[in-house]
Amino acid sequence: MKKLMLGNEALARGLYEGGCSFVSSYPGTPSTEITEFAAKYEDIYAEWAPNEKVAMESAFGACLSGKRSFCGMKHVGLNVAADPLFTISYTGVNAGMVIAVADDPAMHSSQNEQDSRHYAKASKMPMLEPSDSMEALEMTKLAFELSEKFDTPFLLKMCTRIAHSQSVVETGERVEVSKTYEKNPQKYIMMPGNAKLRHPIVEERTRALVEYAETATINRVEKGEDSSIGFITSSTSYQYLKEVFGDKYPVLKLGMIYPMPEKLLKDFANSVDRLVVVEELDGFIEDHCNNLGLNVEGKEIFSLIDELSQNKVAEKFGFETLCGAKLEDNIPNRPPVMCAGCPHRGLFYTLAKNKLTVMGDIGCYTLGAVPPLAAIDTTICMGASISGLHGFNKANGGESDSKTVAVIGDSTFMHSGMTGLVNIAYNSSNSTVIILDNSITGMTGHQQNPTTGFNLKGDPASKIDLEALCKAVGIARVRVVDPYNLAECDKVIKEELAVSEPSVIISRRPCALLKYVKYSKPLVVDPDKCKSCKMCMKIGCPAISMKNGKAVVDNTLCTGCGVCGQLCKFDALKAEED
Repeated sequence: MKKLMLGNEALARGLYEGGCSFVSSYPGTPSTEITEFAAKYEDIYAEWAPNEKVAMESAFGACLSGKRSFCGMKHVGLNVAADPLFTISYTGVNAGMVIAVADDPAMHSSQNEQDSRHYAKASKMPMLEPSDSMEALEMTKLAFELSEKFDTPFLLKMCTRIAHSQSVVETGERVEVSKTYEKNPQKYIMMPGNAKLRHPIVEERTRALVEYAETATINRVEKGEDSSIGFITSSTSYQYLKEVFGDKYPVLKLGMIYPMPEKLLKDFANSVDRLVVVEELDGFIEDHCNNLGLNVEGKEIFSLIDELSQNKVAEKFGFETLCGAKLEDNIPNRPPVMCAGCPHRGLFYTLAKNKLTVMGDIGCYTLGAVPPLAAIDTTICMGASISGLHGFNKANGGESDSKTVAVIGDSTFMHSGMTGLVNIAYNSSNSTVIILDNSITGMTGHQQNPTTGFNLKGDPASKIDLEALCKAVGIARVRVVDPYNLAECDKVIKEELAVSEPSVIISRRPCALLKYVKYSKPLVVDPDKCKSCKMCMKIGCPAISMKNGKAVVDNTLCTGCGVCGQLCKFDALKAEED
């Protein structure tokens, strides 16, 4: 049956058809939907793990038991899972194991432009790279087969455009695969003596994979009318090339991006007058071609920065743009903002008002960094706010203790914030951590986490008690505030910063976009009382604006949270009357 599918949806279909039985992932755009779609298949057990390292280790355990397994993550999540990644490359697998990593060129929702192809080379783990939804499905199935054939986990690299674009796929039937687990200490116990014996096996496996890459159908040469230029490419870059040039020039499309073939590349180079590599971010293919002694162009034409596009490719080869015209108007930026009624807004307003140094973290609350709140000083990676706060305060010898806090979301705290809090308690850091508990994993689209009481499929699950957890790791002072109550937030933050011991403040209010959240009546502005002081604008709520010198509230956006009303000294903001 033919169907239009997102790349992520097609990959999930490939998991189903490929006989995958176990899926464990952590949500991260642009990879999140793979696991959400996989969870819809009754033949697949699917879960959200607390972080990517746990997900990968769980998936490895499942493949060890004899069931095909999968874990998915975004590029920065692969950093978290790097420890097991490098070692399971040595152990190999029992049943097939596939690891999807979704890169985010242009940083649509990420803190860096990491190129995950380097992880394949560094860990000596093979990587496939689809260029559309049909290939996402087919390569997923192929990755399971090759995983078992070559005794290795397989990486499958997606990117934002492939993950979130749609193309036609043809679906097939599921193939059930199950193997028997047999005890094998030399293969699976990676103590030094055994690991030394496994390393030569990995090197021999890589040589065998290179031989496979020479004739694999996923590495294909597409002939062209004009051999004056030949292109080597992969992934979404292949689509841009085809849209610009069609079949005019020959193309070597690589579906296996590591290890790459050698003879195939040399033969292709000899068939064209000029050889150009088109790839996003780093010159990964180009470096391999250079190592083979090929005369190749690449990053002197295309930037190491940002994603490519049809127009960028066209411009580099003599076309003004693909459509033959340039957009003359300067379109104003539309930066993301916290939603109307976001529970984090009142808390960040309080932090900014008190002129505190705020160690930030990864999540929708990172938007507290943008004006007018501008309440965050750092954002590094998941969990770094708490660890960074500890180092900041310790290094300053107590001088910053009463002026610095860390903020972290409930899901991020479970992901990698707990160990930082343990460090604060264990090393007696006089630090105040604020957990922004909005009852969901917000930034990636409302996924459940261990604090919500529900699992991936929406079934009731064990719910972590944040207060009890914080006390269990050694934090005696744990307080809960409602971020809609500005006076309470201000009072509690000042009190906790004044004491000479570690403390945790839990800012608890569900995300305003959750379906079960009931809104209060929208607020309205009494124009006679409004003095145009713009205090209500200081919280940056998208429901509030100034018109004709007076504040106005958009009742289609306002959730009636009442935070703006607490800022108005003239009582101009009131709940809408019936």
